[in-house]
Amino acid sequence: MKRTYTHDPDHDYGPTRTQQRRDALAVLALANQLVELPASKLAKLDLPEDVQREIANTRRITAHIARKRQMAFLAKVMRRHEAEVFDGVRAALGENRERQRQETAAMHRLEVTRERLLTDTDGVIGELIEQYPNLDRQHLRSLVRQAKAEKDANKPPRAYREIYQLLKQLADGGDVDAEEAAEGEDESEHEEP
Repeated sequence: MKRTYTHDPDHDYGPTRTQQRRDALAVLALANQLVELPASKLAKLDLPEDVQREIANTRRITAHIARKRQMAFLAKVMRRHEAEVFDGVRAALGENRERQRQETAAMHRLEVTRERLLTDTDGVIGELIEQYPNLDRQHLRSLVRQAKAEKDANKPPRAYREIYQLLKQLADGGDVDAEEAAEGEDESEHEEP
């Protein structure tokens, strides 16, 4: 007997092949993200044991084709689980990406302000004083002069970095003393690119 489709509008035929392929590619993309995560962040995620084991196996493989094959197997193992198992993981990865975007955007805004300080010192200092009335204007002017001198003399950009740290502390907490800015620069000198 030949199998035919029914004309019953309530009959569920299941997902189309196109939708199945999209779902499989989404799981593969998630698998790629999980493999690329640092071990410390991966440990914080609630993953099934077999998925954790296959992620570890995938990380050990360096040959391109073998790794690609292992990634496909990892995605297959992940598809064996219900989609809800990975909802928390997707949410955590989404939050991390959004937080990284926000931090990167904030960092770029600080860098732009620092560059503007070097070109239009008086105007930008005026804007900063409006936002942060307790800003030490003389210290900031001194840092700008030092940064310009360091750049002209081709010296390491110590004052340039200190300006960034001062701006970062202003953005994070509001009020900053000159001594706190210098201490913050020493402690987190490696944070700023």
